[in-house]
Amino acid sequence: MTDRDLLTRFRTLEHLEEMSIEEAREATDRELPIMFGPVEEVGLVQQLDDRTRLYEPLGASSGWLVYFHGGGWAVGSLDSHDGVARHLCNHARCAVVAVDYRLAPEHPFPAALEDAWEATRQVAGTTTERVAVGGDSAGGNLAAVVARRARDANIAVALQLLVYPALDLRWNSHWMSQYLDGHPATDPDASPVLAGDLAGVAPALILSCGGDELKPQADAYAERLEAAGVPVRHIVYPDLIHNAYCMPGVLPGARKMLEDSAEALAASFR
Repeated sequence: MTDRDLLTRFRTLEHLEEMSIEEAREATDRELPIMFGPVEEVGLVQQLDDRTRLYEPLGASSGWLVYFHGGGWAVGSLDSHDGVARHLCNHARCAVVAVDYRLAPEHPFPAALEDAWEATRQVAGTTTERVAVGGDSAGGNLAAVVARRARDANIAVALQLLVYPALDLRWNSHWMSQYLDGHPATDPDASPVLAGDLAGVAPALILSCGGDELKPQADAYAERLEAAGVPVRHIVYPDLIHNAYCMPGVLPGARKMLEDSAEALAASFR
């Protein structure tokens, strides 16, 4: 890939909100797999239903990860994050259930959250192995809320993996306002950093990028988790940018985010 090709791809992703929703979804599903690069072979890939895809590792599985893709609650899909799911599946040696939750603007809050929660409940109810939840950006938002709901429902979650998560929707970007569609951003199910009580939620690994405007939200959430007595590790990659998790093929250092995720997941299943 030439430098000009790479620059064009970055610019395409930077201007998604200027496109129609159909164009933005097509561009995301086209560009992210290219920027991820070659994907790994796993033991099994199976579409379970319209909303979930199962990945099983090469060799025995030690746990389950329910994963929610990023994309501002409006773009992204199972295909845009296929490489991420495969990497975590093999390197954490876990089964991954990737969730193709309903998207805004056709399905605003709380549709995505309800799909994420239902998928997590189903997985937790069908296995005796440990279950983790995770996601990037908008998916990190969903994972944080699901982790709190799981605590309230007495469902054990081994880890909440939050990759440059959107945690405070009062920030009011185009994507956040489109997802909320008039719903109050102060609702903790929309802005998990505003939850009144975080004691007892799952341990967290939070990954942030130095060049990402969402980093202060992650800082605030990590502080709140620590104050509530929740084990939390917050890793900041100073030279990386938002979406780096899906770009190890073109961004030096991006693969380290995936490696750190897999290491933490594997440890949480022991």
